[in-house]
Amino acid sequence: MARRSQPVEELFADACAGDRAALARLLSLIERGADEARVIGRLSYPLGGRAYTVGLTGAPGAGKSTLTSAAIGHLRSLGHEVAVLAIDPSSPFTGGAILGDRVRMQDHATDPGVFIRSMATRGHLGGLSLSTPEAIRLLDAIGREWVLVETVGVGQVEVEIAGKADTTVVVVNPGWGDSVQANKAGLMEIADIFVINKADRKGVPETRRDLEQMLELSDLAHEAWRPPILATMGTTGQGVPELWQAVLDHRQFISDNGVLAQRREFRLREELREIVARRLQQKARELCGGERWEALQTEVLHRQLDPWGAADEMLGSIGA
Repeated sequence: MARRSQPVEELFADACAGDRAALARLLSLIERGADEARVIGRLSYPLGGRAYTVGLTGAPGAGKSTLTSAAIGHLRSLGHEVAVLAIDPSSPFTGGAILGDRVRMQDHATDPGVFIRSMATRGHLGGLSLSTPEAIRLLDAIGREWVLVETVGVGQVEVEIAGKADTTVVVVNPGWGDSVQANKAGLMEIADIFVINKADRKGVPETRRDLEQMLELSDLAHEAWRPPILATMGTTGQGVPELWQAVLDHRQFISDNGVLAQRREFRLREELREIVARRLQQKARELCGGERWEALQTEVLHRQLDPWGAADEMLGSIGA
């Protein structure tokens, strides 16, 4: 059992040995982003590279959590171990994750082959903070072969999931229709698979037709991989085996033509760039304080110095 005072190295060893409490504690440290998170990253990184990441994204109410729960059940029926990161809106009171997704997936809570974690977005518009790739690497390092990342639907910023997943599943509902052309064109660029969930409702053929038309008009019309459009019912599991076969087909396709390696290399480069940018932002916040900073602000307010000139003077102190 993990203890709060336990060294990170011991927690990591316990998590690798199957201690779920230790794993949960490590993920909490990653979310916090303190020095311990850097230690976890150094321990996890050399052991990663084996897990396959599937992102599920789409507008709120599309039934992503129910569909994810059905996908978990299908994977477990095949004997696979799976981890789920449910990226939730940050609580306005605690900054933590809202637990709605874990409630919906509670049928799997006692299964040792399933680990489900809600993670807060920390107010990040794209729904994914820098802690997400670190969490994925930790789950990879301890041996989870499949990692499902379900994101909050917040409009076009849903496209950020494409940078964090090997295969991206875009979930829509019947009747999505005209709003596709009006508001969701960005999803065409990230979808590897389309799912029309809640297929017991009216409008499935029309929604399929709209998606097909959008694919014809997009750059994907001439790509070797054309995103399949599948119908599912997350509440009953109908269509989930076909969905997972499509995931496997896509995995095989991008593995064979080298796209998988390219995607993983791209997101590592982007993550490195984002980390550097975050570090510089932090240094900027630290720099904006003290007597010199107050004096420069006064000069700007009295129009004795323009804002860019003041910034140049402040940055000159660190050789920028």
